[in-house]
Amino acid sequence: MSITAEEAQAVLSRADCLYNTQQVEAALDKLAREITDRLRERDPLVMCVLRGGMITSGILIPKLNFPLQIDYVHATRYADGTQGGEIQWIVTPTSPLEGRTVLLIDDILDEGRTLAAIIAGCKGAGAKEVFSAVLVNKLHDRKNDMTADFCGLDVEDRYVFGYGMDYKGYLRNANGIYAVSEDA
Repeated sequence: MSITAEEAQAVLSRADCLYNTQQVEAALDKLAREITDRLRERDPLVMCVLRGGMITSGILIPKLNFPLQIDYVHATRYADGTQGGEIQWIVTPTSPLEGRTVLLIDDILDEGRTLAAIIAGCKGAGAKEVFSAVLVNKLHDRKNDMTADFCGLDVEDRYVFGYGMDYKGYLRNANGIYAVSEDA
């Protein structure tokens, strides 16, 4: 479902700011400390989950105070839509995962299907252990016990965007975390 830049701007202008830039940056600093404390001795392969995890990864990775390697994976259930569907594998990791500790960085844990599929794929490729870090955890009971190992912020069960999360392909660059207005 495609929209115009003008329609995206209208959605942003009516959206509710759940977390401002300072709050998001503080959450990313906290995530970096927690990840560093837990993974600094494990020589992890840090993988950005595209596209949503791009901004979170870009901010978070330089804050991780230990040697690491970087790769990415691109799998999605949403594409540019607002409803999840079947998992689409677009790019699989190029780095060997056999025997590695892997840290996946994504934007949001909603229902957890995409993240669970990526974790299973990493383990199937021989990863020794797989950790997940998300900027946002959506609060609801549709996760089927899926949790992230590291989580920055909790949000209510609304459609959110900003800091990597999109609204119909736009607004990933919104400087805060916003919820779409109920009248959008």
